Amino acid sequence: MTKPHRSRPVLVPILLALFVTLLGSMLGPALASAQPPPPAQNYSIATDTTFAPFEFQDESGNLVGIDMDLLAAIAVDQNFEYTVEQVGFDTALQGVTSGQFNGMIAGMSITDARKATFDFSDPYFDSGVQMAILDSNNDIEGYEDLRGKSVAVKNGTEGATFAASIADQYGFTIRSFDDSATMFEEVKTGNSAAAFEDYPVLAYGIKQGNGFKTVTDKESGASYGFAVAKGTNAQLLDQFNTGLANLRASGQYDEILDTYLSADASTSDTSIPGLIASSWQLLLKGLWLTIVLTVISIAIALVLGAIFGLFRVSTNIVLRGIGTTYVDIFRGTPLLVQAFFIYFGVPAALGFQMSAFTAGIITLSLNAGAYMAEIVRGGILAVDKGQMEASRSLGISYLKSMRRVVMPQAIRTMIPSYINQFVITLKDTSLLSVIGLAELTQTGRLIIARNFESFNMWLIIGVMYFIIIMALTKLSNRLEKRINK
Repeated sequence: MTKPHRSRPVLVPILLALFVTLLGSMLGPALASAQPPPPAQNYSIATDTTFAPFEFQDESGNLVGIDMDLLAAIAVDQNFEYTVEQVGFDTALQGVTSGQFNGMIAGMSITDARKATFDFSDPYFDSGVQMAILDSNNDIEGYEDLRGKSVAVKNGTEGATFAASIADQYGFTIRSFDDSATMFEEVKTGNSAAAFEDYPVLAYGIKQGNGFKTVTDKESGASYGFAVAKGTNAQLLDQFNTGLANLRASGQYDEILDTYLSADASTSDTSIPGLIASSWQLLLKGLWLTIVLTVISIAIALVLGAIFGLFRVSTNIVLRGIGTTYVDIFRGTPLLVQAFFIYFGVPAALGFQMSAFTAGIITLSLNAGAYMAEIVRGGILAVDKGQMEASRSLGISYLKSMRRVVMPQAIRTMIPSYINQFVITLKDTSLLSVIGLAELTQTGRLIIARNFESFNMWLIIGVMYFIIIMALTKLSNRLEKRINK
């Protein structure tokens, strides 16, 4: 039995707290100069994946470029920390507006339309647009020669805006792409006659030997700015502006620009052996992430598939309805939509942040689980109904009959479909690059953005996928034969 104790009067600490608060508010301004600097903030900054020379990966896998060097120098000048999320331009826009990221730096043009959604920093680069064609093309000398042809642009860029503004005047059609490397490849294949792009991007690519040349003068365009969501992160915006002004005054700003805009042509080996030698570590890292995403997602999907597959064949109408709803939703919507909804929509609605890896696992698991549920349902229905009836006639319960009699027979028919779904999920990981996961396909894109060798790199990526998928197929065949025996 505990001894009774006297409760301490609460009035004294309350009055003391009020006194300290009042004293702090009175003396705070006077003592502000004596206070130590606030602790460094840690911001999440989104950027594009492939927009050389503003952001791209070097041969060591480090994210470099004008934007990245400016951001690093400003962070040192203003004493804040940050992490860069390499998610792509369109995804970065959505991530900043939904609150997933604090800011965005990705060669983003400052326009009146964007000012309605974003607050911009002072301009850090004055851009412009040029048209480029293949170096071997002598038929096109200006906009007039584009009539009846197609041109390639990158989504959301100043080049895309300018091309759209003169398309009717000069009679050409526009094809839009997600990254610069794919846009250039469109022209190389002959499907488009020219590409419109920001002039520093074209200049850098030409110096790296991408096989293009410019045939028009630079058109005046908008300036690039660092962006935050409207009405948010005012401190970060102020730090960026102050740091940018300091870099200009010290001359460091000009040094950063000269590093990339005055770069010499690349001398690296872009043959298949050369690409493997210079990129094998990045490729293996991307392959490892692909395998991890696939294995974890399939493991979760097996559980979800078993649960909702049994719901689908249940005699309970409520359970059948739940199983049917789950399957219909995730089989009836594209995986990309699911990824965007889970990564952006759910956190924005519930007020929390989610990592791209977590969102990728959830997306793949739920999507594959719906297909697994149908595999389970099909396997169970493939077992003769007489098996269940015979078991029940012996007095065995429904659940026990399902577990001991039906499922062992159904699993035999499920094995090939399970392995097939494993392969499909492995390939579906490539779609998660839209939320910033650098799996194998995205790793290939990042390497191409640096060296512009699309054919050789995609051949290497294809061979890697082929080896993994063939190994899974052989494993499936051996496993099926062993079970049948």
